[in-house]
Parts: sequence; C-alpha cells; structure tokens
Amino acid sequence: MFHKTKTLFIAGLSAFIILTMPVQAVTPSPQMIEQFKQLPKSEQARIAKQYGVDPSSFGGGSSAAPKIENPQVVNERASNPDSSAAKKSDSEYDFKRDSQRNELTRFGYEMFAGEPTTFAPVSDVPVPSEYMIGPGDVINVQLYGKENQEYSLTVGRDGNLQFPSLGPIQLNGMSFSAARDSISERIKQQMIGIESNISMGELRSIRIFVAGDAYKPGSYTVSSLSTITQALFVAGGINEIGSLRNIQVKRNGRLVGKFDLYDLLLRGDASGDINLRSGDVVFIPAVGGLVSVTGEVRRPAIYEIAPNETISDIVTMAAGVKAAAYPKATSLERFNSNGLKSIINLDLTSAKDQTLLAKNGDFIRVKNSSSQFENTITLAGAVVRPGKYQWREGITIAGVLPSVWGDLAPSADLNYALVIREVNKYGDINVLQFSLGAAITGETLTDNLVLSPRDKILVFNYDDSTQNRFELNKLVKQRVEKVAALKGDSLLGNDLFQSGFASLDFSGNKKTAKTNIGGVIIRDTDSSQEQNAVKNEVSQMLANLFDDIELIKVSYAMSRAELLYPIISKLYQQGNGHSNVKVVAAAGKVRHPGLYPLSDNLTVSDLIKAAGGLTEGAYLENAELTRTQINDNGSGIMHLSVDVASALMGDQTANFALQSRDALTIQTIPDWQESKSVELRGEVKFPGVYNIGRGETLAQLLERAGGFTEYAARNASVFVRESVRQQEELEIKKLANQLRRDIASRGISKDGIQVNYADAQLMLTDLENIKAVGRLVVDLNAISLGIDEADLQLEDADVLYIPAIKQTIAVMGEVQHPSTHRFKSGYTLEQYLSLSGGPRERADEDRIYIIKADGSVTLPSNSAWFASETEISPGDTVIMPLDTEYKDNLTLWTQITGILYNTAVAVSAISGL
Repeated sequence: MFHKTKTLFIAGLSAFIILTMPVQAVTPSPQMIEQFKQLPKSEQARIAKQYGVDPSSFGGGSSAAPKIENPQVVNERASNPDSSAAKKSDSEYDFKRDSQRNELTRFGYEMFAGEPTTFAPVSDVPVPSEYMIGPGDVINVQLYGKENQEYSLTVGRDGNLQFPSLGPIQLNGMSFSAARDSISERIKQQMIGIESNISMGELRSIRIFVAGDAYKPGSYTVSSLSTITQALFVAGGINEIGSLRNIQVKRNGRLVGKFDLYDLLLRGDASGDINLRSGDVVFIPAVGGLVSVTGEVRRPAIYEIAPNETISDIVTMAAGVKAAAYPKATSLERFNSNGLKSIINLDLTSAKDQTLLAKNGDFIRVKNSSSQFENTITLAGAVVRPGKYQWREGITIAGVLPSVWGDLAPSADLNYALVIREVNKYGDINVLQFSLGAAITGETLTDNLVLSPRDKILVFNYDDSTQNRFELNKLVKQRVEKVAALKGDSLLGNDLFQSGFASLDFSGNKKTAKTNIGGVIIRDTDSSQEQNAVKNEVSQMLANLFDDIELIKVSYAMSRAELLYPIISKLYQQGNGHSNVKVVAAAGKVRHPGLYPLSDNLTVSDLIKAAGGLTEGAYLENAELTRTQINDNGSGIMHLSVDVASALMGDQTANFALQSRDALTIQTIPDWQESKSVELRGEVKFPGVYNIGRGETLAQLLERAGGFTEYAARNASVFVRESVRQQEELEIKKLANQLRRDIASRGISKDGIQVNYADAQLMLTDLENIKAVGRLVVDLNAISLGIDEADLQLEDADVLYIPAIKQTIAVMGEVQHPSTHRFKSGYTLEQYLSLSGGPRERADEDRIYIIKADGSVTLPSNSAWFASETEISPGDTVIMPLDTEYKDNLTLWTQITGILYNTAVAVSAISGL
C-alpha cells in the first residue's frame, strides 16, 4: 500500500513538473515519463484530466512520436463599450459629417485584432542554418554504426557543449550549420566507425521588451527565433495611436533596425523583420501623418504616410482606382493656414498632380464616372434583343435590325417606328418616324435612316392585347415591394422627403397639415396607398426607360402608349412660349387612339399609321381635323375636313402636313353598327344564334326563326338581357346599402328593435351574394297577334328561351306541404292551396301572390261575396308569404291585458275628477 502511494505521489509530482514546463522551460526527464507510463490507465486519465494534459503526449500506450503544438497566445481583443459607444455617437448622429468618412478604418490595424494570453515561447518553428547557438539550446545527436546511441545535450552558460567521451565543444556564437559541422568533425576524428546525425532540440527562450504604443506593452518571454512581427503579435499588436511604419528595435541603447509594416502588408517584403536577441527593445512610436482615401478606389481606408510621399503613393496604397472611376475629377480636402478646409481639384492622370506631396489630414475623394453611355444606340420595344448597341459612322436602321424574322418580334408593327434623337446639349429631342418594314427590306432610302450617336429606336407591337406581361408586372411588383419596405408603417407616403417639403412654405415656416381635421388625421385607405405606390413607381420607370437596363429587357411587352409616355412627356417639357408642343392626337376609328409625337413633315397618313391604322367601320370620305390657331388676339379653334381615302392614296391636297396640337378624328360610317347577335332556344322551329341589324324587333326575329312549334309554352318564355342584368345588380347593391343603414339606425334608436349583429351580417351577405338574372317580361302571345306595343327592339347578346308546355302548378311558402300539382282546368286558388294542406299558422293570407309562367307577378282579386277570381295557368307558382308581424296568443293577450288595464286606470282617473 505504501509503495503504491509512493508511486502515485511521484507520478503526480512528475505531472506537475511537466505542466509547469512552458513557463520554466524545464524538460521532463525520462525517469519521470517512465513513472507516468507505469501508472494504470485510469490513473493516467485522472491525472491528465486534472492537470489538462494529453496522456498520449508522454507515449502512454502509444508508440507515436509526441505531437508538438503551439499554445494559443493571442485571443480576440475585448472591445471597450464606453469608447465604442462614444465613437458611434460621434459618427452616427453627426449628420453634417460625410457618411463615407465615417465608414473608413485605419489600414493594417485589423491584423492585430487580438490580445496576448500567455508568455509561452513558440517551439515548432523550423530552425534555419544561420541560427546562432547560445546557452540553453538543446542539441540532439544520434550515433549509428559500430554503436547506436542518442544524446540530448544542452549548451551551458559558458557556451560549451559537454559531449560524453569527447569533452567540451565550444559552440557559443556559432551558427547552427557551423556547429553541426564542428560536432560531426569531432565525432569522425575521435570515434572511428561511427556516423552521426545532428539536429536542434528545444530552443532557448529569450526575454524582450515591447514598449511605446503597443496594445499591451511589457516584458515577454519568447522563442529565440522570434522576429519583430512575432513580438508584436505576442504583445497584442499596436494600439490606436501607434505607428505601423516606424517600428524600431533597440539593442543596448542603440537603434539596430527599423521596420515598416506597410512593406509587409502591401508588397510582401519582410526583409526588415529582423530576428530579436535577449534584451532587445521593440519600440512603437506614435503614428505619423494620416491621409484618408475614399470613393472609387479598391481599398478605401485611412493610411499613415511617411515623409515625402505623394498623392500617387497614397492612391497606390489604396490598390489603385476602380474601372468605374473618373480620376480627372478627384478632389482633395486639406486644411489651410487659416484653419479652414479647402478643396483642391486633382487630375490623377496628370504627372504634376501625382507628384503633389501628401499632408497630414488630407482627404482624397476619387469620383465615379457617369452612368451615361457614349456612342451608343438604344433599341427598345418589340424586338428580340432590346438593349444598347455600338454606334459607328454611317450605321443605318438596317444595320441595327438586318432581319425581319431574326430581329423583330412576331407582333412588331412594320409600318410605324420612331427614332428619338438629341438635338442639343440640353437634352432636347427630335422625333423621326419611319416605316420599319421598308427600312429593313430597302424599299425606300428615306425610311432607312442614318443613325447618330445616342439615338433611341422604338419598335411597337401591332396589337398590344396579345403580349405576355408577366415579366413586366413581376419587375414592377419587386420594385414596389422595396419602396414599401422603406416606407414601413409611415402614414406620410413613400417619399418621406417630399412629405416633409410639402409641410413647408417658401418663407421657411411649417405649414398646417391639411389632413388634420378637428384633431383627426384622415388616412388613405390601403388600396389607395398601394395604387399611389404603383403609380409613382411606374411613372419613374417610364421616365427612365432608356437608362433602365432591366426595363429595356421587358420592353417587348409594353403597349404603344407606355412606350410613347417618356417621349410625350419630354416633348411637353420642351414646349414653351417660343415653340409649341410637338404633339398631335388621333381618335375615333383607329386601332390605337391617343397622343403621338409630331415628327418632321408628319402628314395625315403618317398619323394614321402611327395610330395603328384604321379599324372596321371607318368613314373614308370625311374626317375632322381640329387645329389650334394662335394670333395677336389670342387663340382659337378651327375644324378642317379631311378626305381620308385621298390622303391614304397620297393626294397632297388631302395628305397635308400636320401642325402642333392637331387632333384628327376618324368618324364612323353612318348607320354603322358592330356585329350583334341574339340567341333563340327552345320551342322555335330553327333555334340558334342570329345576327341582327339596328332596330330589328323580336317579332321580326321570330319570323326569321320560322315561328313556334306546336309544343311552345309562349306564356312561360324567359327573355334575358345584359343591360337589365346590370341594372338589377345596381339595384341589389342599393338595397344592401339601404339595409345596412336600416340596421344601423335600429341599433342606435331608442324605439328601434334590437338586431343581432351576426344575423344582420348574415342577411347582408346573403343579399350581396344574390346573382342578378336580367329577366325581362315579354308577352309572346301579344307579339304573335301583331300588337306593336308588346313588341321590343333587340340588343346585342339577348337570349330568348321558350320552354315546352307545362301541366303543373307549384305551391310554395307557408303552406302545410309545399308541392307541385298537376294543372286542372277550372281549379281556383283556394283549391290549389287546399291540395297543399292549406296555410300554416304564421302564413300571411292577405299577401298571397302568383308568379306567372312569363315571370310577371299578379295578386289574387278577392271579394267578400265571391271566391278568388284569379285565373291560374299552367306553369304558374303560388307563393304564401311569412307573416313577419305574427304574435303568439300569450304575447297577444299580454298586450291586450295591458291595454285594458291602462284604459281602466284612465277611466278611474277621469271619473274621480
């Protein structure tokens, strides 16, 4: 038991010595390791877990070589919440400061984003041949040949290596390669027949000092192979005011080296990163001058400058300018002698400006290039590949669109296309109209226009209704959602700046909100807000049609009016007191009525082509042209008559040039009507769909259909008309609104009957869901007899259904047994009611009505002496309604008793007077 306790004690002591090895630089002896190996596996695991070591590193149960690992000497720096909050307050809430300036950081400092955790030296760095041997270094010697032995020998403080059987070997001040050669030579001379292999073992540790503006200055124990950069990492790097470009190494009070970290970071040059010796001081002075670079550079940041560095050197540090930069418009902000900022314009392509010396506090801003294109042609509309194309001298329409089949959409209008050309530096435009088909096929040279730089070609669809607009609507939806996300829950609209400006007058005072009425802010409905958002976004998209690459891609689906919108808007902007708005209008029987640009020498026939041509029913003999005349007395309107047929044939007298604000109206052929049809169903000799003319009557249609069959129930016909159906839907909506007001008034009235809200909503829902039929009552018997008052003129989409003769009478409503009975000639109303069991208790017998087979409603005529004389015909329906004012006997007698009691009280009071 004592022996086991002793063994555990020795093992624990050995583990303790091993765990303290990194700090003390003590190598565990083989005896210690062997004692640890002899312990049971459970004890090895317990001791290893207690002291945080890996048992396999001591060879316990494993034949693998021990794995050497570097300790984690640097952790991420802990941020200072007070300083970070102060910086955020300075930058985030200082709205006068440039946001780009706030985003800049000091270059190179992100390299030192940690802080030291231990002073353990690095032990796994390869030893170079020029490494200087010193006291504390371990030399591993392996002998093989006649004898096989291994030695781990430590260089003593006197610089000698005590080699068994060879004596001391002086190694102090020698390089590792020279020491290896010296030891090998001694072994060959004194140990015949033995070869050697010499390598470095444990390296000595040295103590250095890191001073100045380091993150954590102090004394550190590091490996003898450590350099300046490794010392900086061990010390946590450089603080916010430390210099990266003037790191100094002092040895015995003398400056032995300087290191510029920019050489390593920007050029990969580590020649100045010298090895350190014991007692060296790494001194970090304060930062020198700082220059900020932002804008169109690849690495915007704040850079430290060295003496005599120029603007070109600073831009090179920032990795140069981007491809989208415009270096000729670079600006330099610099403090002048008066303590104020001044702006210096720089041209980075100029050698003079590149050699300008940089100063502390300079702020260089490299501007971006324009997003506009030069020497381009923009193609939009009904083409296969819309977009921007290169312009070259002499290029024509056919050069951009060489093929009708390969370059144009199948729906392209070959008779009308436009070229929009800028005529001056102010962006004013001139519109040229041409025939696209003639330009491509080369029929006329006048249509194959020679293009100029920045021309825009618009190709239109012949029929706008056939286009698939999914991608176009998808693009609008995406952009509206982005605008809506910016708006959030604000009631001010999408444009917050515009909302704020609207609340100001031109004296700088705030306006009173017009929407604030009686302290209540009037909100727009969600639908109107969404509609306004879509309207604003579409307006902006169309205004930038030729610069919006995404919109140009889907312009093939845009209508003629949509493509013309930015052109018409621009022409209206160009109109002023000296020149009229170059816009004309087409209306009437044309395919695309609307506004069109007034191109050079635009004629009547050209305007008709622009409007898509004439439609069916156009009157070619005469059209009306309305022209605005301006003279010294004001303006006036005159109307001109145009012979459209002659104009289309090219007659110069009719096909004259149009003027600004002309409006051409193509009239309709007199008595022209569009194709109209009605349908006959049921018991006519020739049922089907019939085309009708204006003023044709139902009697005439029935004669064309061959009249009725012998089984036709004329009095049960159903006539449906679309205009009547629309009127019925309007009346249903009015009725629902009236019911809604009645329910509300009953709910707030003292004398009103309280209505359950859920029941009221159910009634309203049922009423609103009623589908209108549009049935019109017609008397076919009277029409057949030739009575003109019964006849009616037909309308488009009328439907007449004539059923077969029915032999039934239906009794519905509050009867004991609602049912349908066979028609019996001579039966009265009371008899049919008796066949259904008679009325129920809650039936309203005074309001019985009969729905006739033709859809009309009649009330029975009752007499005190005679039974009902109302005639019942086959196909009629008798309705017994519900008595809504019905009261049961208990309620009725309660009310009667109350009336009698109140009467008795009144009589008693009167008799007592």
